[in-house]
This record gives sequence, C-alpha cells and structure tokens, in this order.
Amino acid sequence: MDDSKVFIYDGSFNGFLTAVFVGFEENIEILEFQKTTSSQKGLFSDAQNINTQISKAKRVWDSIEKKSATAIKNIYFSFLSETDGIEDLLFTYIKYIMGSLKPDGFEAMEAISTKLTLLCGRVEREKQRIERLVEFKSTGDNVYMAEIKSNYNVLPLISRYFRYQYPKQQWIIFDCKRNYGVYFNLVSVEIITSEAKTLYLNSNYKNNHQIQNNYRYAV
Repeated sequence: MDDSKVFIYDGSFNGFLTAVFVGFEENIEILEFQKTTSSQKGLFSDAQNINTQISKAKRVWDSIEKKSATAIKNIYFSFLSETDGIEDLLFTYIKYIMGSLKPDGFEAMEAISTKLTLLCGRVEREKQRIERLVEFKSTGDNVYMAEIKSNYNVLPLISRYFRYQYPKQQWIIFDCKRNYGVYFNLVSVEIITSEAKTLYLNSNYKNNHQIQNNYRYAV
C-alpha cells in the first residue's frame, strides 16, 4: 500500500463516493472518514481533504451497480441512516464487491453485510412512514409546504414519490432536523437551504442561481 490517510469530505453521498474513487485510484488505505460539517476528533497530519466531483462519484456508482443492484441499494440506504462509522463499513463492503478486499478481511464481511441489510430495511421503513405522514399546507404563494423530522435522512428518497404524486404542483418538503429541504419547481427537484426556502415561500422566486444543486442519486 502506497499510503494511508484520514479522508475529510463534505458529508454528502456524492462526497463519500468521490472519496472512495480517490482511495482506489491513488491506492490509499483510508484510515477513517471525517465530515467537514462535524467537529473533528483530532488534528491529523495524514489527513486529506476530498473535493466532491460528481463525475468520479458516478463512476463508482456505475461500477457497483454493474456488480449488484442489491448492493447499491444497501450502500445508499445505509449511508442515509447516518450511523456512526457507516463510511468505514461501506468502504470495506465496496472493496469486497469490487474484489479488492484482502483475505484477512473476509471474516468480518458476513457481519458487515448483515448490518447493512438491517440498516437498509430500517431506512426503507422510515421512507414509507414519512411518505404516509407528509401533509402539505398551502402558503398562499402557489407553493405547498411540508416539514418533517425523520429518524433517518430519507428526504432524497421520498422526493421521487411526491414528484409523481403531485406533478402539477410546486412543493417544498423541509427536514427541520437536518436543516435542508427539496423543492419541486414543476420540472426538477432541487436541494435547498433554509434561506432558499424562505426566498421561495416569500417571493415564489424560481431562478436562484446561487443555490448549489448537489442532489443525490435516487434509487
């Protein structure tokens, strides 16, 4: 192994997949994943900041999906569980799927696979629960609004369901626990901040070019 480092990424799924890509491409043993959005556990001289690149994330996504559709769902849903240390488990799982896991890591794979399957199931049940509970309220500005506080980060999963349920209505679903939301503008779904939510609701502004759309892949 050429090197070993702590990877610091932005906390998004695309950011995680970018980190996985860099780990494989540069033959780096990833000691730990840390999010820039959380308090650092320590100062690392062996830390590397990972800049999210959608093209690299997609290459990892496509490679895994070719191996197993079940695996890609387990990876995505488990990531959205926000379980402590989930990135390390997923990286080991991905190495196994891609055939690059060392033999001494095989023994732990059954336990890892079982845990990911359990997490995937919990997130899927939470997705279905939130889909049943969401209630939109009219804002008087042609945008319907709903707020949620989900146990897991299911917002990227439920947006597709509501896009097809209400294709002719502008709506926002905002996760108050995680302080971000999704906005459907009759054409596409955008990730929005609390500031953008206020902007859309107050002025029905539809072309805020400052919003960075890092919308995660939907399974």
